[in-house]
Amino acid sequence: MTRKERYQFFTDYFSHFAPDAETELIYDNPFQLLVSVILSAQCTDKRVNLTTPFIFKKYPDAASMSKAKFDDLFPLIKSISYPNNKTRHLIGMSNMLLDKFNGTVPMTVDELIQLPGVGRKTANVITSVVDKQPNMAVDTHVFRVSARLGLTLNAKTPLAAEKQLIIYLPQPLVHIAHHWLILHGRYICTARNPRCSECGLKSICKYVKKNFKS
Repeated sequence: MTRKERYQFFTDYFSHFAPDAETELIYDNPFQLLVSVILSAQCTDKRVNLTTPFIFKKYPDAASMSKAKFDDLFPLIKSISYPNNKTRHLIGMSNMLLDKFNGTVPMTVDELIQLPGVGRKTANVITSVVDKQPNMAVDTHVFRVSARLGLTLNAKTPLAAEKQLIIYLPQPLVHIAHHWLILHGRYICTARNPRCSECGLKSICKYVKKNFKS
């Protein structure tokens, strides 16, 4: 199977079975999504979704969050991983949104990564989810699944995986392919004990070919 055929099988499969895949983070606007994605670093979406309603009730926008004191915001996110850093990042991010972007979440990766707590992965999530830009955020799920399926070859870093995926995926599908890979990694192609017998992609999967030889 050629690499082009592998990608075609992947996109055909998910276009049929998950045409409306989307983030599992719950949000109402770009600011809320940005807060949620910052909080989701090394934390589950489920935990973030349990936490954010209390945050958004008190701090619904950048203007209100920019005025937050550390000791006021920290208790609301203390159940999230790395709450000290994330509290500082959220306050700093909100202040920069006001000072540099008129309180509006920018929609370019270069602008977003200037914000405290926002790296390339987070910026790619925001631009692809909100604006459907062809940007690929590579987290642990995307990195693992794309390698197992043979969509990426010898990618040693998330950036290397991102570059390969962007080259071979049809541009209009990049934003949704991000969700296909994440959700498949979260529920089927798990890090430990992947549910290969239930996977509709096993016919193209290099992991299956290597570990379940007939």
